[in-house]
Amino acid sequence: MVIDTVCTYCGVGCDISFDIEDGIIKKVFAKKEGVVSQGKLCIKGRKGWEYLFSPERIKKPRIKKSFIQKNRDRFPEGIKKNLKKLREFDKEFFEADPDLAVDITAWKLQEIKEKYGAWSIAGIGGARTSCESSYMLQKFIREYIGSPHIDNCARVCHSPSLKGMRTTIGEGAATNPFDDIYDTEFIIVIGSNTTEAHPIVANRIFDVVKKGVGLAVIDVREIQLSKVATYNCVIPYETNLMILNMLARIIIEEELHNKEFIRNRTKNFEQYKEKILNDPYADPDFFRSVKGYEYLSDLLRNIAREYATKKSMILWGLGVTEHIDGSYSVMAITHLAMLTGNIGKKGAGLMPLRGQNNVQGTCDMGCLPYFLPDYKTPENIGLMTPDIIDGVLEGKIRAIYNVGEDIAHIHANQNKIHKALRELEFLVVHEIFPNEITRFADVIFGVKSAYEKTGVYINAERRLHLSQPVIKTDLPDDWEILKNIAEKLGYRAEYKTSKDVWDEVRAVARERFSGATYEKLEKNRLSGLQWPVNEKDTPVLHKEKFRTKDGYGYFHYKQWDYRGMVKEIIENGDIDGIYLTTGRNSIHYNNGAQTKQCKSLLEKHKEDILLLSEEDRERFDNAQTVVLISEYGKSAPLKVRYTKNIKKGTGYVTFHHSDSKINFLFGDEADIFVKTAKFKSIKVKVEVID
Repeated sequence: MVIDTVCTYCGVGCDISFDIEDGIIKKVFAKKEGVVSQGKLCIKGRKGWEYLFSPERIKKPRIKKSFIQKNRDRFPEGIKKNLKKLREFDKEFFEADPDLAVDITAWKLQEIKEKYGAWSIAGIGGARTSCESSYMLQKFIREYIGSPHIDNCARVCHSPSLKGMRTTIGEGAATNPFDDIYDTEFIIVIGSNTTEAHPIVANRIFDVVKKGVGLAVIDVREIQLSKVATYNCVIPYETNLMILNMLARIIIEEELHNKEFIRNRTKNFEQYKEKILNDPYADPDFFRSVKGYEYLSDLLRNIAREYATKKSMILWGLGVTEHIDGSYSVMAITHLAMLTGNIGKKGAGLMPLRGQNNVQGTCDMGCLPYFLPDYKTPENIGLMTPDIIDGVLEGKIRAIYNVGEDIAHIHANQNKIHKALRELEFLVVHEIFPNEITRFADVIFGVKSAYEKTGVYINAERRLHLSQPVIKTDLPDDWEILKNIAEKLGYRAEYKTSKDVWDEVRAVARERFSGATYEKLEKNRLSGLQWPVNEKDTPVLHKEKFRTKDGYGYFHYKQWDYRGMVKEIIENGDIDGIYLTTGRNSIHYNNGAQTKQCKSLLEKHKEDILLLSEEDRERFDNAQTVVLISEYGKSAPLKVRYTKNIKKGTGYVTFHHSDSKINFLFGDEADIFVKTAKFKSIKVKVEVID
């Protein structure tokens, strides 16, 4: 028997098929007719299901012993009577039956609500679960608890894409499907190590480059795509906005902009033009004064000319968004599309490569403090995750309900977060495996994984896929636990199946999902449907007008702030220390909670390794192990590998293994609008161990 479902790792969201025989997975593959996968899977697709059979799975709810001890005398009589059902698990936790865990959770949330008010409770979601569960979480926090404080994992990745794109073109999502790569004439990839983070999209790029399509790769280091790029553009750290403004200025100065498109479909161009032409940091000749990067002055001119005169696409990742000016950089990307008319048509558009398969869907469901489902504005705007953490330390936030987001590993300023989690009065966590966040939890609910449930997932191109179970389990789905707690709190949550939840989503978020029935999605398992879905789906956005209130695109200019690596090179002539960036590799996913439970994957990447430039080998005495130290914290000892793909004074490291303590290096520096942490550049001191 072959079961078709969806891979829920990266934002590509491939269709994936499981060949099952007598309950045993015999083969995992992708069908050739699969629209997203094209019959191919990356290593996580092929091997990343092995966690399903890991003995480490959280099968029953766990309750912290210290929490029971602290509240034993205050529990209601009904709960007290059932405490005898608790079973020893380890020195930290009891195991409990589901009903008792639900009763205790509901009681404690109600107690905190009555004592401190509903706004003392916050929810944080993750994109490893379905749209149904993300919708249910935001409804649980907003309606059943009565708090506006709901956020999700987009806070650490593509919230700047949402902000930047909505500001300029009215919609914070990809404009075109992945397959439009086959209809383009020129591609810019900026801040995305696509072969590692989104391999099946990278396959398409390789395909068209072989046929002569031009490719510009803009990054702080050479990546695999750089080897086939027409223009390999290695830039200084924290200069995305400057680079993008330079491209726009070249297009305007050389009269390559699409005057008719600008006149008919945009506003604020003249003000934008005046500012960019008078900005010294938008002049590509500025790089002639930046030692080691002088070649960019001419290279950027070539990239701008090709982009402006051809049908072009821009793809970007966290290398753009995870900066203090991430939202402004995304606005600058949309400016390029509006300047040239490279938007609203097949083969030309904007593609934010989202990190997780359902991070688009989780945002669409309203799991954000400033958006309800369908991106409507809530009556009360809640706190973003960094503010929630500050709220804990200030005594304003007393409880956090966390669904699948390991904030104790993948968020910035871990010293601060760990302190806040220790001070929190009540933490509830839904998880598949023990990880960093479960160590702090008072109640842990084990839940179904994506391969064990039915639900909608929305990938980086707005494509909805309906998952179906590959194997059976008695574990609950996230939305079912939330429903049960809501009912204990006295609310009617009359959902019997995930379809019931989804049908409510279709009614509440009609603009995007009214026509996306389970029946229609079942018929399109291998192709999916791109929202908005009414009678039909919508592969390309912005064809006739933008999705702003008046239909026009808006220019919003921001000058790059002189700082960091560029400032140090210009003023000192060299770099003291290392400018570090972080990222993922193709083996692991996010915090590695699932992939590290897959033997085939873990044996390929067991630790985070620091990459340094061959030019710096002598400077660090050929060190093989080092510790990185920033003003905020320090890493664990890291093995070093020297490479020619990184320029002098820079470094790169993955963050998949929590014991590396990479995210202890970062502080509260973040995007000015949406507080996405500045993960892509931190100045560190290198301490040699051996």
